[in-house]
Amino acid sequence: MQTTLPAPTVESAPVPLQPITLTVNGTSYQLNLAPWTTLLDALREYANLTGTKKGCDHGQCGACTVLVNGKRINACLTLAVMHDDHAITTIEGLATDGALHPVQKAFIDHDAFQCGYCTPGQICSAVGMINEGQVRTVADVRELMSGNLCRCGAYPHIVDAICDVMQLDTGK
Repeated sequence: MQTTLPAPTVESAPVPLQPITLTVNGTSYQLNLAPWTTLLDALREYANLTGTKKGCDHGQCGACTVLVNGKRINACLTLAVMHDDHAITTIEGLATDGALHPVQKAFIDHDAFQCGYCTPGQICSAVGMINEGQVRTVADVRELMSGNLCRCGAYPHIVDAICDVMQLDTGK
């Protein structure tokens, strides 16, 4: 005969929230977050900036790409508390005074999107790549943008848009 014992009760301590200041698109957000909150979740769920998309949540698709101090990062792979007082730019912050960023305009001009889900990450990644200053050729654009996936297959138009902004000859 087997005796079943009741499961022990475990009281969990309240989650220790960390006060941080995220500076996103020039606006300061005072947030109290669990230390394990990703930058992506902080932007979408706490700052209500939903332009940055959650794709794979593993850093493999690039849909969550944002700029931190001008450099592109996958927001799903970094903790929000690591970016206290850093300058974060999302897709919502690229346009200035109602004028689209040149990369945003080029994406429209070249039909560099279909469903649009990856577009914010593609654009932020392109802006970050341009800031890095490493691109010399069309092949460089393809290689340095390879971390951003597009399920619709708009790659030729994405490359054309970026090359247009960078004034690289695509041979077309």
